[in-house]
Amino acid sequence: MTFTPYNYQQYCADRVVADKNVGLFIDMGLGKTASTLLAIEELKYRRFEVDKVLVIAPKKVAEATWQNEIQKWDNFSYLTVSTILGNKKQRINALLREADIYITNRDNVVWLVDYCVFELKRWPFDMVVLDESSSFKNPRAKRFKALASIRGHIDRIVELSGTPAPQDIGDLWSQVYLLDGGARLGDRIGAFKQRFCEVVRVGNRFVYGAFKPGADEFVRKQIGDICISMRAEDYLELPDLVYNIFPVELDKKSARAYKELEKKMLLEVDGEEISVTSAATLSNKLLQLCNGAIYDEEKNIHEIHECKLEALEELLEGLQGSHALVFYAYKHDRDRILSRLSGKYRVRVYSDAEDADAWNAGRVDVLLAHPASTAYGLNLQHGGHNIVWFGLNWSLELYQQANARLYRQGQTDRVVVHHLAVQGGLDQDVLGALDNKKDTQDALLAAIKARVEHAKKGG
Repeated sequence: MTFTPYNYQQYCADRVVADKNVGLFIDMGLGKTASTLLAIEELKYRRFEVDKVLVIAPKKVAEATWQNEIQKWDNFSYLTVSTILGNKKQRINALLREADIYITNRDNVVWLVDYCVFELKRWPFDMVVLDESSSFKNPRAKRFKALASIRGHIDRIVELSGTPAPQDIGDLWSQVYLLDGGARLGDRIGAFKQRFCEVVRVGNRFVYGAFKPGADEFVRKQIGDICISMRAEDYLELPDLVYNIFPVELDKKSARAYKELEKKMLLEVDGEEISVTSAATLSNKLLQLCNGAIYDEEKNIHEIHECKLEALEELLEGLQGSHALVFYAYKHDRDRILSRLSGKYRVRVYSDAEDADAWNAGRVDVLLAHPASTAYGLNLQHGGHNIVWFGLNWSLELYQQANARLYRQGQTDRVVVHHLAVQGGLDQDVLGALDNKKDTQDALLAAIKARVEHAKKGG
């Protein structure tokens, strides 16, 4: 089967060919991988402008997504691939193997740069593709610093992301720096913030606060010549995407245990200055509590209630045989769901490409997955059209990316995203933040502070 691009995919491929540095900041499901492969094939075998291409991706994407896409289409299938994963010896062997495209995960970037610079004494890749370039949004991260250090040896760089600025435009600086060396947004993150952020006083210190009015629009105009932005609704005729809240009411005994534990946890921070770190720790405990079990300090599991498990069973029964992709948050969620559903459904926990293939082939009724392991690049749209969030988290980026595993090109049915939400629990605060696309830290802090105040008043 030959890959025949849509007009917008051909446009993206043409831009990658024409512009040595380009960001394809386009929505999930628009086929960024295929567009990039189209460009690589043109540059490598028709124009002879590139020799070796390095793709840096999230681990699960590095393991299978690009390889599967290459094998899927006849016009790409002759491209040779070497996957730089595994132990040190395996990575070195893969690096030294002759291939057109080399694929590694973002956690190997520092090692790869060091090995090439200090052992090979050269950087062998003339083109680098950052799949999910938001992984490089932190300018203090070692992976960013490593790649920036050899940026001058990279002739072409392509960045792919559906969510390049998941928090705010500050996430764009380091990604754009890798494209243009600071030409558009400055060569220092401090100068960038000084230019675009309000300066606020906190105690005896001055810190950078929110971005100034108009900064977002200005920054996006500044990078508009090297970053392509496309929205899925403008190019895809996808079925509807429907969001459904499945309220979970705790029974009296469970509600009493839940409230006692929640109040105890909240009051433990009474009188403390609630920081982002302490709020995140407390949120983690409260969300576990919503799901029905918590870890103690020794990592022992204590089950509090089965109400969410019961709700999950009810929901699955109501799907009348339709398959469901279920996102869990904690290992005890996964284990308790497995125990509950085994024998009633064909249940599988996602870990690799084999599980994805089984799901897409219809051999799995319920695929359990952690959003962090499946959020990027995986094509799961052929196995079902129901998503269930058993355990929620605050990350809008992970939430949107995870939902896009089913709601993407090739999906033929209406996608329904179900949320199991404990009534009165932190689940509802998380859903509110996701629905309003609020800043993660601000929403988390506000929710925890409000709950602490309520608990202090005897609520």
